[in-house]
Amino acid sequence: MHGAGNDFVVLDLRDGAPPPDPDLCRALADRRTGVGCDQILTIGPPASAGALASYGIWNSDGSSAVQCGNGARCVAAWLVREGAAGDTSRFVLDSPAGTHMVDALGDGRFRIAMGVPRFEPAQVPLSGIAQAQPAYEIALPGIGLLRFGAVSMGNPHAVVEVDDVAGAEVARIGSALQGSALFPASANVGFAQVIDRGRIRLRVYERGVGETLACGSGACAAAAVLVRAGRVDREVAVSLPGGELHIAWPDDHAQVEMAGPTAFVFEGEWTG
Repeated sequence: MHGAGNDFVVLDLRDGAPPPDPDLCRALADRRTGVGCDQILTIGPPASAGALASYGIWNSDGSSAVQCGNGARCVAAWLVREGAAGDTSRFVLDSPAGTHMVDALGDGRFRIAMGVPRFEPAQVPLSGIAQAQPAYEIALPGIGLLRFGAVSMGNPHAVVEVDDVAGAEVARIGSALQGSALFPASANVGFAQVIDRGRIRLRVYERGVGETLACGSGACAAAAVLVRAGRVDREVAVSLPGGELHIAWPDDHAQVEMAGPTAFVFEGEWTG
C-alpha cells in the first residue's frame, strides 16, 4: 500500500503471529531483492478499550518506529476493506505513540488525529536544552550554521525552512542533523518552503529510512512549527513529492489532524 507515495508492506498479525525481526524487515523492504517499501506495518488486536485495532511500524533498516501518519491511513483503509470497521466511518486505532481517532472521508481518503504537538526539549527530545525556543541553531561540520524548529509528534522532528525545497541538500543535511548529539533519538528532518499562508512544499529525510515521497507526521510537524512561527495559517496544504496532505491545527491545545489518500498496490505471499 501507499499513502501519497510513502509505501508500506502491511502484515495482518491479528491472529497473534510475531512481528517481523530486523532481518525480515530488511529483506521485505529491499527494492531489488524483496518487495520494496519505506516501512513495514503490522496490524494487531486493539491495545486499549474501544479501539478497533493496533498497529506497529518497522523501518526499512529493521528498527522500530512509534509514529507514521501515512501508515495510519493505510491501516485504516485496510481495516475498512476487510470489513472490520462495519458500517461506521469513525473509529479508533492504537499506535505505539497512543490512540488516534480516524474518519473515513470516502474515495480512499482518511483523516487521522495525530496528537498534540510537544515543543518541550525533553519531550522532542533535544539534549542539553532546558527551555523551548522558537528556533534552534547548530553548527554542523562541513555544512555550517543551521537554524531549525523542533517538535515531537510522537516521534522527533526537526523542521528547516528553505527558500527552494527542490534545491535543498536533503540527504547531506538530514543525515548530519540526525547524527548530531543534539538529537539523542535521531530525528525526522523536514525541509519546508512556504508558498503562501495556506500552502507549503516539503521534503523529509526520515530516520531509519532516508528521504521518502511523503511523511505524514513530518507534514504535521512542519505545519505546527510554521504556525508557531506565524508563517502559515492553521489549515494548510502540504505538497510532498508523492502527493498532497491537508493539515489542520485548530489551536495550540488541540490535536493536529491530517487528511490524505491511500492506495492498495498488490498482494502476495512471502516465500523468502
